[in-house]
Order: sequence, then structure tokens, then C-alpha cells
Amino acid sequence: MRTALAATLALATVLGAGTSAAQGRPDIDPARLPAAAAPAPPEPTEQRNLCTPTAPTVDDTHAADTHATDPHRLDVDAAWQFTRGAGQTVAVIDTGVAHHSRLPGLIAGGDYVGSGDGTDDCDAHGTLVAGIIAAQPSRTGGFTGVAPDARILSLRQSSNAWQVAGRSAQQRPEDVADGYGDVDTMAAAVRFAADHGASVINISEVACSTVAMNDAALGAAVQYAAVVRDVVVVAAAGNTDRCDTPNPAADPLNPGADLWDGVRTVVSPGWYDDYVLTVGSVDASGAPSAFTVAGPWVDVAAPGEDIVSLDPRGTGLTAGTLDGDGAIVPIRGTSFAAPFVAGTAALIRARFPHLSAAQVIARIEASAHAPAEGWNPIVGFGVVDPYAALTAVDEPAPPTKQSIRAQSVALPPAAAPDEPDHRARDLALAGTGAVAIVLLLGWAASRAGGRYAASRAASPSRIRSGPNSNSSPKS
Repeated sequence: MRTALAATLALATVLGAGTSAAQGRPDIDPARLPAAAAPAPPEPTEQRNLCTPTAPTVDDTHAADTHATDPHRLDVDAAWQFTRGAGQTVAVIDTGVAHHSRLPGLIAGGDYVGSGDGTDDCDAHGTLVAGIIAAQPSRTGGFTGVAPDARILSLRQSSNAWQVAGRSAQQRPEDVADGYGDVDTMAAAVRFAADHGASVINISEVACSTVAMNDAALGAAVQYAAVVRDVVVVAAAGNTDRCDTPNPAADPLNPGADLWDGVRTVVSPGWYDDYVLTVGSVDASGAPSAFTVAGPWVDVAAPGEDIVSLDPRGTGLTAGTLDGDGAIVPIRGTSFAAPFVAGTAALIRARFPHLSAAQVIARIEASAHAPAEGWNPIVGFGVVDPYAALTAVDEPAPPTKQSIRAQSVALPPAAAPDEPDHRARDLALAGTGAVAIVLLLGWAASRAGGRYAASRAASPSRIRSGPNSNSSPKS
């Protein structure tokens, strides 16, 4: 049976395969590249679950301002004075992208889950991703994609509502679908997108495992896309609700440690770091989202909470799906941070068509709002800034990944100071002392004179008398 990798609103399904610990940088074998082929499921499939319902939301300027994922929060308006992404095709390898009036350039790429053409989004996931990348504005001026003039190439690669045909006969009525789609179908989708005109590929799905992963074909595919076809490959970092064994953050007490040595959970395709731009999530305030999976492969971050995007079930927007009780489940995850970066890559490729995929990635990383230490395994080089990425004058060199690099440096002892010159101080003190002495002597003299005058006035032999005096001696 094929091991499922299905994108959900929580993002990832755990893929367990192999037997050895999942540590160290992955090797790539170009011979494992999938053959060029039209999209199709590699085996018969069936739909078991009903499609996910959504909760519509209003679409106006005020509503957009309440959502952290509105592109205006990243100052995309300023970037649009240079380009809106015209001429770029962004492949969305996901759960499918539904036809929507605000995605007029949607290209039906194909389906690795069923017999469709890639425009059936039963899981209500891929359409949200595509809307963040390239949704056209509405008349009310609300939500708009990062690169609204770019086109979307949809490839349905996975679904939580589908499974291998025949499984229903082995399940109880209350059992849900196994899900369908794995790292092999993802690899085939990457190859197809790279060969069919995509300048950017967005993968808002991950496979995560605490043991070695049989994803050699996917590694070869992302290398082929990035190097041979010069495609910018953007992928989500993964969420801790599914990739539940965390990787360590940087240790300030061991700043020189190689974080690859402490990897507990591999996240694919993100861990193919030389060829994939991996995106973590931040909240509305810019703080790292608690659910982002850390890793030495994380490159940048973007908003991944309080999501609004195109509704695959209607003509407007949605801010959540509905659970079995009809309650709204907010849309959040690194799935939705990745398309902000993919849209930014489309803007850069439109304005600077001469840049290679590696140079586009360097621009995004170098212009991000970096954390204090320059890079960390949760938000990478920081939150993406489309305007800064489009306006950098010089081509930035790729920044260097590292853990916190606080270094202890031995300093030479300070030189003994020169003997201070106290002459001015001594002269001032002497002058002050002399003035004090003079004042003291004057005060003493005035006190003595006062006592002498008082004694004369008080003596009986000094009574005045005269012809007009009425005084008489007193006995």
C-alpha cells in the first residue's frame, strides 16, 4: 500500500518509511528523477469522504484590514508600482485549485488523485493557496493576491478525501479516508510543473518523519527544477500538530553547534535546502507561530495565521472551513505562509527576468526582516518584504545560515592610565580655602564688635541726664 501524504488545513500527514534515524543533510541521486509523464494516479483510487465545506466571509477593504494575511500588510501595494507579476506562471502542487472568477488565468495542469484536470479542490486547501498568490482584486478593494497578474498552474497531487480503490470494503462505516498522495506523486508533479512553463513552484504540503524517508525521487525532482529548469521552488516548513516531534532551536550555550546533528524530524521537500526555499509562519504581530516546525532548512517566514482567501465553494472569500458540528475552523498553517513567498518570487521574476532562481532566492532572503541573531531555525532570515526585494539596488550575495554565533573573545588588559594632573584642582581648593578663612575672620570680628556695643549700652553709669530730661536716678 502506498503511504499517504495529504495536505490539509493543518498541512501535513506524517510519512513513516525506512528504519534509520533521520539526521544529517540529504544526498541527491539525479538518477532517481521521475520520468516525464502526464499527470495521473499511479493506481486506481476512490473518494470516500465528502468534500470540506467552507464558511464565506465578506470581501471589502475594512474586512481585509482585519486579516493578517491580506497582502497589504506586507506593503505589497508599494511593490505593485514596479510589477504585478505579469508573465509569470506559478505552479500550485496541492489539493487542486477550483475555478474562480478572480483567478482568470487558471491553467488546468492535471490530477494525480483522480481522473480530473486539477481544478477539483475537494479539500478546500489548494484554492486558498492559489488565492494568496494571484487573486485578482474585487470591485470593493478588499483581498488581493501578492502577484495578481501571475497565472496559476494547478496540479492536484493529494487529497484527504480519497484513497486507494477497494479500501472501503475493509473499513467500518465510520472510518474516514486514508488519504492519497505521497512523495512519489509529488516528485512527478514537480517534474511536470518544471517542464511545463512554471517559473515558480509552490508546495504547501510536507511529508515528515522521524526515520529515514524514501523521498529520493522528490530530492532529484527539486534539484532538476531548480538547476536544470531554473525554477524557484517554495515549500512550507510544516506544522507541529502533524510533525509532532520537534527539532531543537539554536542553543545560546552552544553557539557553534551544527543544527543538522540534532534533527529529530525530517520535513520534505524542505530539507533539500540547496534547492528549496522553505517558509515558516508568523502571526499578525510578526512573532513566530507556535506551530511552525523548526529546522536548519528554514529560510524565511510570512503570515500564516488569521487567513482569508478565495472560497473554493463560491465566488467570494472564506476565512475558515466547517467541522462536523458546523463550527468554523480558522485557516492557519505554514501552508499559507508559503504562497506569500511564492507570490513575491513571481514579482521578482517579472521585474528582473535575467535573474536565476538562486539569485531570486538570495534577494528574498537578504531583504527579509531578520531576527536579532540574523538567522534562526524557526523564521530563517526573517519575514519576507516584497517591496524591499524589488528595490534592492545591488544584487545581494546569498546570506549565510548559522545558529547563534556569539563568540567569546579574549581582550588584552587595559593600559595603565597616566598620572592625573591635579594642579588646577589643588589651586581651586586653595583659593576656596583662603576665601573661607577670610569670611570666617570677618564673621568673628563682627561678632566681637556686636558684643562690645551691647555691653556699653547695658552699664548703669552711662545714664543720660540734661536740662530737659525727666529721668532720675533709680536706687
